[in-house]
Amino acid sequence: MAECFLMEVCVDSVESAVNAERGGAGRLELCSSLLEGGLTPSLACSDAASAKRGVLHVVKQYVKIPIYVMIRPRGGDFLYSDLEVDVMRKDIELMKSQGADGLVLGALTEDGRVDAELCMELLAAARPLPVTFHRVALEALISLGFERVLTSGCDSSALEGLPLIKRLVDQAKGRIIIMPGGGITERNLQRILEGSGAQEFHCSARSSRESAMKFRNTCVSMGASFSAPEYGLKVADVSKVRTLNAIAKNTL
Repeated sequence: MAECFLMEVCVDSVESAVNAERGGAGRLELCSSLLEGGLTPSLACSDAASAKRGVLHVVKQYVKIPIYVMIRPRGGDFLYSDLEVDVMRKDIELMKSQGADGLVLGALTEDGRVDAELCMELLAAARPLPVTFHRVALEALISLGFERVLTSGCDSSALEGLPLIKRLVDQAKGRIIIMPGGGITERNLQRILEGSGAQEFHCSARSSRESAMKFRNTCVSMGASFSAPEYGLKVADVSKVRTLNAIAKNTL
């Protein structure tokens, strides 16, 4: 019997990508800086000599499942300047050329509505790749041609936003995929899937691991005080991915 669900795991390293596939993930969202909600991952320059560098290229060497790449030039809001849009266009072009299976992006106007004009432009640049939008404005996204929307139900987590996610699934009626994401764990996945009726879900399934560094200078750190600990790493956990996969299989 074919599985009727799909688990997407967001990853920001090759190790996490490999672990996610080993655990049973059906698709990856590849980004950098998960601490900032995910940014565009590294990629090569356009010259042939450097075209073998970058996390997308390496991840594709080690995993077989589809890889959707985040297109987000910076942290913060989703109101982009002309210069930032230029970066997004170029990143879309490069990710397509390097074998991305799909893209993830979003753009809003200053009053918080979907920036339909910019989204149409970016979708055109992305074709023929499928595109996930990571904010909610359902009818606008359907009319624009997005394949799915990743949402926490406009709340701090998918569990908190469950009532809205359920309404979105009902409203979508199969015209667009509603994919819950945000704070999904083995403790709440069953409730989220049963309560929403969603067939896909998005998670990081990460665990902390101590750095292998023996030399440690605790007086100097990279980044601001709210940055991730320099001597601790977070990677996708094979056992967590497998557990979530099993929960979804038993629920749907």
